[in-house]
Amino acid sequence: MAEKYGQYRDKGSGIAPFFPISPPASTPFLLPWHVFLVGIRLPLLTIAWLIWLLIVQWFPAGGALRKANQWCLLGIPGVWWIDLQVDGVRRGSLNQTPRGRLPYPGTIIASSYTSPLDVLYLAAIFDPIFTQSFRNSKLVKPISQETALGSCFNVENPLERGKEHKTTTLKNLVQQNPGRVIVVFPETTTSNGRGIMKLSPSLLSAGHDTPIFAVSLRYTPADVVTPIPGWLEVLRFIWRLNSRQTHCIRVRIGQPMTISKLPTSTSETSPSSSSGKSTTRASRGSSFESNFFDTLQASPAPKSAGGSEMDEEDEITAEQRRVLDAVADDLARLGRVKRVSLGVEEKGRFVEAWAKGSRSRQ
Repeated sequence: MAEKYGQYRDKGSGIAPFFPISPPASTPFLLPWHVFLVGIRLPLLTIAWLIWLLIVQWFPAGGALRKANQWCLLGIPGVWWIDLQVDGVRRGSLNQTPRGRLPYPGTIIASSYTSPLDVLYLAAIFDPIFTQSFRNSKLVKPISQETALGSCFNVENPLERGKEHKTTTLKNLVQQNPGRVIVVFPETTTSNGRGIMKLSPSLLSAGHDTPIFAVSLRYTPADVVTPIPGWLEVLRFIWRLNSRQTHCIRVRIGQPMTISKLPTSTSETSPSSSSGKSTTRASRGSSFESNFFDTLQASPAPKSAGGSEMDEEDEITAEQRRVLDAVADDLARLGRVKRVSLGVEEKGRFVEAWAKGSRSRQ
């Protein structure tokens, strides 16, 4: 398998961000217990989800009932333990955290993207507006929570199929919704969490003074990620989510950054992300004490076939590239992973090759 799918590994680091993660080994005599857990939880989870779809989602945003429903969706399958750490805040003092250290209404979250649990956790904490980013566009599409969950199992890019969609800039979205947090998944598609993929230029449409928080979400066990699309993966995810007693979410929130206040120079230059080397410097004291921005000169995103999604005004300048590199570096640092030179294009080709390989193995 390593040779067959070798072209979908990062050339420098060997990281394969599209491969599914195998579940931890389990003894056969525990199978009845796993079946029992699924049998108990799945009906309760279905009821909680129907309550959301039919009733709760129509309530005003930020209400206690909406968040309680989201916590039920997390708690029923056993997502009990959440390890939360914020840049510059010592453990045990989160209740004393200044307002500006955590995402608040009118700010943007740039989140890692690996699992439907990303959507559920962010919905439970922030009740945000979710958006869909696209490979060659600075525009975003506001989407519902249901669509955000479904996108975890879909690699297609609607803009690149030539279909028209209601898109906007992040600046306009923030101005139109000053009381909401905006969530962006800049990688545009899910990975297995072992690397940060190439980012969409969608974050560049944010206002220059709008705070952007990098948020990294990681899970234990790690096999609840959904890098492979399809209904079969939906069933596997539901089984893995509900058949274990507990799941742990590791949440890391970076310091807010704004486009207008990023550093104009760095003391040292990191190699390009295409080399596969790490682009994040480790802090010997605490790895969550401060932000570190390394300048990366990655290749600009190519124009789309139709040329409509990336016109001349959307060309990425060196300064704008530095903004994307800063966000990617922060996501990599917070997640303790490396950046990779692969993105949604490579994932699309990988999924096609994986599907062909699956048919040949049957």
